[in-house]
Amino acid sequence: MSIKLYQFCISHYAEKVRWALDYKGINYQPVNLLPGQHVKTIKKLTRAESSVPVLEHDGKVIQGSSQILDYLEQAFPEPSLTPESPEACELALAWEKKLDDLAGPAIRTWIYHYFLQRPKVVIPLLAAGTPFYNKIMLSLAFSRVDEIMRKWMKINQATADAAQQNLETLLSELADVYRQQPYLAGDQFSRADLTAGALLAPLFQPPQYPVPWPKPAKIPKPVQAMLAEWQPSLGPIAEMYRNNR
Repeated sequence: MSIKLYQFCISHYAEKVRWALDYKGINYQPVNLLPGQHVKTIKKLTRAESSVPVLEHDGKVIQGSSQILDYLEQAFPEPSLTPESPEACELALAWEKKLDDLAGPAIRTWIYHYFLQRPKVVIPLLAAGTPFYNKIMLSLAFSRVDEIMRKWMKINQATADAAQQNLETLLSELADVYRQQPYLAGDQFSRADLTAGALLAPLFQPPQYPVPWPKPAKIPKPVQAMLAEWQPSLGPIAEMYRNNR
């Protein structure tokens, strides 16, 4: 049975899974969904939560990026993304969890707070990979989309400011490690590095990411300012992404 990946193209957690699949040389069929409309499809698959990404393979349905990585490591063990030594393995998993818990939500909150103020910029990102008419539909209903997304993800100026602080701390910590060594855990590329690169990719907008990144002038000015300030910390992470993606 073919592998299907149910995703939002814009999702950095989906990028984590896309990268793992590509790294392992696994052919898969992406099923690109529109946020909001995805609920019915995903709940029918999982009988539970509506979050993406979701992987479907050989009658199995796996939800969540880390759970999918666990499954891929078992079903397709080579090349491995998990270090062999117990110490490096523990460190890799700890980094992955920290990044999943902190970096992922912080990026989402901070980016969307400002980008939702620019409908013409954010709509192509939300609708990427889906039929063209979804852009029209989102444009017509954008005030409601904005309201739902902010309520669902608890996005406001206060949470965006807190997310910005969390990102600044994490970026500095990661950059310090990458300046001293090529990988976060052990002497090989692992799921820790993959998670760092994937979840932080929206900050350096790599071409491998399947969305129409906005031109620099279209990025909200508060985001532009912080990205410029963060460039010294982002540089080593973006380089790791380029070298391994």
